[in-house]
Amino acid sequence: MTIAISYARHAGIAALFVGAALLGTLAGVLFAYSDDLPQVSALDDYSPHTITRVLGKDNQLVGEFAVERRVVIHYNDIPENLRQAILAAEDGDFFDHAGLSISRMMLALVRDIVSSGRVPGGSTLTQQLARNLFASNIGFTTGNRSWERKVKESLVAVQIEKRYTKPEIFTMYCNQIYFGHGAYGVEAASQLYFGKPAKQLVLEEAATIAGIIQGNVRQSPFVNPEATRRRRNYALDRMAVEGFITADAAAQTKLKPILVAGDPAAETSQAPYFLEEVRKHLEANYGAKALYESGLTVRTALDLRLQQAANRAIDRGLRRVDKRRGFRKPRRNILAEGRTLDNFKHDRWARRMAAGDIVPAVVRSVNATSAQLRIGALQGELTKAGIQWTRHSAPSELVKVGDLIDVELTTVHDRTATVTLEQTPLIEGALVALDNRTGQVLAMVGGYSFGRSKFNRATQAFRQMGSTVKPILYTAAIDRGLTPTTILVDEPTDFDAGAGQPAYRPRNYDRKFQGSMTLRHALEQSRNIPAVKVMAMLGPNQVASYAKKFGFAQDFRPFLSMALGAQEVTLMELTSAFSAFPNHGIRMQPFLAQTITDREGGLLEETRPQPKDAIRADTAYVMTNLLQGVVQRGTAAAALALNWPLAGKTGTVDDNTDAWFIGFDPNITVGVWMGNDEKKPIGGNETGATAALPLWIDFMKAYLDLYADREHPPAFDPPGNIVFMTVDRDTGQPSADAGGRAITEAFIAGTQPARQ
Repeated sequence: MTIAISYARHAGIAALFVGAALLGTLAGVLFAYSDDLPQVSALDDYSPHTITRVLGKDNQLVGEFAVERRVVIHYNDIPENLRQAILAAEDGDFFDHAGLSISRMMLALVRDIVSSGRVPGGSTLTQQLARNLFASNIGFTTGNRSWERKVKESLVAVQIEKRYTKPEIFTMYCNQIYFGHGAYGVEAASQLYFGKPAKQLVLEEAATIAGIIQGNVRQSPFVNPEATRRRRNYALDRMAVEGFITADAAAQTKLKPILVAGDPAAETSQAPYFLEEVRKHLEANYGAKALYESGLTVRTALDLRLQQAANRAIDRGLRRVDKRRGFRKPRRNILAEGRTLDNFKHDRWARRMAAGDIVPAVVRSVNATSAQLRIGALQGELTKAGIQWTRHSAPSELVKVGDLIDVELTTVHDRTATVTLEQTPLIEGALVALDNRTGQVLAMVGGYSFGRSKFNRATQAFRQMGSTVKPILYTAAIDRGLTPTTILVDEPTDFDAGAGQPAYRPRNYDRKFQGSMTLRHALEQSRNIPAVKVMAMLGPNQVASYAKKFGFAQDFRPFLSMALGAQEVTLMELTSAFSAFPNHGIRMQPFLAQTITDREGGLLEETRPQPKDAIRADTAYVMTNLLQGVVQRGTAAAALALNWPLAGKTGTVDDNTDAWFIGFDPNITVGVWMGNDEKKPIGGNETGATAALPLWIDFMKAYLDLYADREHPPAFDPPGNIVFMTVDRDTGQPSADAGGRAITEAFIAGTQPARQ
């Protein structure tokens, strides 16, 4: 006991000497470093790097651009439980000191003497802020824990305390600190870890955020859940010590699990091609610094639910067509690369895996009946049922041990999964969905994978349009007096190609001829020879001029082959052109961003719908009616199963190099393209109807499931000068008793056939 008391007395005396020495040291360095410190007055306009956010419909977050992912919030937006957790874990005396804690610095000095010159900490919250804001000025680098740096940090902290209020300092701290995985500030951390605003954090979540501060990534629940739990519990204990919560509340809360909602390894956006178009616009108009540091807000009409539907439709559609070409042997074998099956890791395995996901798997063993797979922590089995599409009977005919393959998880239970065999498609595809009345982009996919290729096939790829040109051709014909019942003849025909040129002899896709038919039938069945005859009748120059009306940027070359879609266009152009049909002849200029504002909410740019007069309203309605027939009886008849007012046109380019379908209802127009980047065949019989249309139907089904009012479907409204007559669909003649051949035809008043 005597020894203990004597030791305590000596320790107290030593502490007094240390304190006096520390005070004397501080007094001396105040003068020594006063001219070598940053001007904290710069914080009067505190504007840290913030996230440029792209928002879609209903303020859904589409994506972000940032050097530091940060959302600046105000003091009142930081909930009380989070304030208390941070204060308890980092600086319980924050509201009582003037930037420095002498007791903590004395303790740090004593520990420094004992620990060979390394300063172990002791920083107040204000000192941490000084270190974060003025790292280069005070000489802070990783591993530099010298007393000179500590003194500068302390002096800057004192300056900060003299100039700003405690709530202002605390708010700057909460917006500045790094929380791991690219997230800066408590708001970004709350969104990252719990998928909610900071003001909605409950006690255990607030304590988790506070606990992460000292170690950020090392104590992230995505990296080290046990370390996260320890630091959370430390924060809760400190909150009890500081009197913010009771000891019982701390104990009860420590028993709760840490349930995170985010996934830092996941794709940052579901609309990467759309985001890239926005990024290019922002960088071109405002510069890279504003884009990545200034916290712009871009509001768009992109609908994330439709975007997800578009992503699924493209993925499934391309895989469906690719599988018809047969199974390709795996390109990678882990054993051949000199790796072991148990130690191999794939980036995809770090993310959550659930039924329906397509993921990579390593073959561990294989025989005639099944293959045993490793899928990260999951064990999978590929059976004969999972390889049926390959037309092989045994897994051993397809894969060998060590192969890295794609599989779809059909069921996942505990650590076991059943799977079906997949393969990454080689072909590409694109999809665009536009609002007919505004021109706003609702969904955009520019390729199979943004990671594989950033080239946007929706906006950058110029491809031959095939038979999707025919509605433009027939629009010119309707304007020149032809009607849906005009008789055309599908027969072998030679056309003069000019002096010294061989005759032009177009062919139908099926190499057959059907003789006399109505213009409607020729369009519904996409007959080539009648289309070329109409082109010759009107003159190529006349039809080429209509391309400009529909908004195509490039001039169409005025040749007869234009009737079969020899010219090249983008999917965006073609989809926009078709949107004029359901919109009474008005084409709305496509656009991405509605408004762009700065970090204070000031308006930088606003885009309003820009109507372009394309064609007459009555002609647009007649063409819409004709294109409805393509769905009801023609090459797009598979879409009739959707049971909805739809219209559109398939398109196939020679040798099946490109497959198109552009279709619409009264509200949206959706365009789909499929093909290879190199101009080579997709495959035999892969037409617009067999390759592109099923993909379009998949998307439209999702769209209708989301937004259709089945009891009150919309209608294509005719203008007042449209006349309806019952005609024989084969002959086009007015007929009241055509039976199963009777259809209701639409005519511009004055062009309808006379009743007999």
